[in-house]
Amino acid sequence: MPLLNKLRTVVPGGPGGDPAPVSLSRLRVALTVFFALDGFLFAGWVVRIPAIKQQTGSSASDLGLALLGVSAGAVVTMTLTGRLCRRFGSHSVTVASAVLLSLSMALPPLTHSALALGLVLLVFGAAYGGINVAMNSAAVDLVRTMRRPVMPGFHAAFSLGGMLGAGLGGLVAGGLSPTVHLLALTGIGLLVTAVAGPVLLRHRAPAARTPTASPAPRRLEGRTRRLVVLFGVIALCTAYGEGAMADWSALHLEQDLNAHPGLAAAGYSLFALTMTVGRLSGTAMLERFGQTRTLVLGGATAAAGMLIGALGSSVWVALAGFAVAGLGLANIFPVAVGRAGELAGPGGVAAASTLGYGGMLLGPPAIGFLADWFSLPVALTTVAVLAACAAAIAYAARGAAVHRAVQRTAPSPGC
Repeated sequence: MPLLNKLRTVVPGGPGGDPAPVSLSRLRVALTVFFALDGFLFAGWVVRIPAIKQQTGSSASDLGLALLGVSAGAVVTMTLTGRLCRRFGSHSVTVASAVLLSLSMALPPLTHSALALGLVLLVFGAAYGGINVAMNSAAVDLVRTMRRPVMPGFHAAFSLGGMLGAGLGGLVAGGLSPTVHLLALTGIGLLVTAVAGPVLLRHRAPAARTPTASPAPRRLEGRTRRLVVLFGVIALCTAYGEGAMADWSALHLEQDLNAHPGLAAAGYSLFALTMTVGRLSGTAMLERFGQTRTLVLGGATAAAGMLIGALGSSVWVALAGFAVAGLGLANIFPVAVGRAGELAGPGGVAAASTLGYGGMLLGPPAIGFLADWFSLPVALTTVAVLAACAAAIAYAARGAAVHRAVQRTAPSPGC
């Protein structure tokens, strides 16, 4: 049988080669490193925002407008990265985006006005959006080839990287200037990319096709587009909750439940920790329950947890609710993005990621407006409502998704 569409496992010019699982394992480790690096660098930037605000002399509103540069750059790039992945390959785009993201870390400390900060954050956001679509596309290809639902493990690496980046940033914030800290992160990012990047560049992406499978469409059309949008909306519903928790959980605990500032800050940390634990166990959950049940159970669990966290009458009840919500939300985003990628390749990943990222942008300001109109606890219940909506959409789309998957794997005429 001709070795068509097989994963290359032989070093060029070398005799023989390692078994395919060895190359798959190396690719999995390399991709995991890039997911962790992405979370590490992003968290390192976030913890220095207060210092950059002071350096640029920005007001709160000016800073908010400047930070939109990250969002704008990411959203615009996410819509284009799917095409770049089809043309140059998701591995090459992942490495190039990691280099750009690392270099862009050094730019914010060089600015001295909100306008200049917003412009350099466009570059940072573009790199951040690019690497997220590219590495998720590469992960979808690898998951399909391995035939194991390991996508949550990659997102667990992102969460772990974020926790490490935030923790390290908090430790050095008092002793290092933003310039030195972020320049050091640039060096770390380039070093990690130099070590892990060649693994991706040496091997082409695992073949996503089999003799009986049709390739992902170059453009999203008809039924495929509707399904990708559905999974993108699921991602949006859960990313809304992540953004809301990041910006409003501490204030809710301190303002509404009279928690000590230190204990209030632990609210999001606990949420992030349980989300990481949930993602580390995500592969086992998917293998046992399947995608639809994992999405439905996750959405229902997150909804219950957020109702407890938002409406609980004591700090400890609220903390318990946030922990449950983190477990529930953990695997919904990676499963939704992965499912979109299975249906439509890099274009599906790009579309679902863009919608999901939009949810993370929508969450914090929406909670703020609702808190002004009603109250913060009531506003936080919208996280529960959207988590329940994600579960309902996943359940409603189960038949359509399965039907589409059968179409993709059905023998084509003439085979």
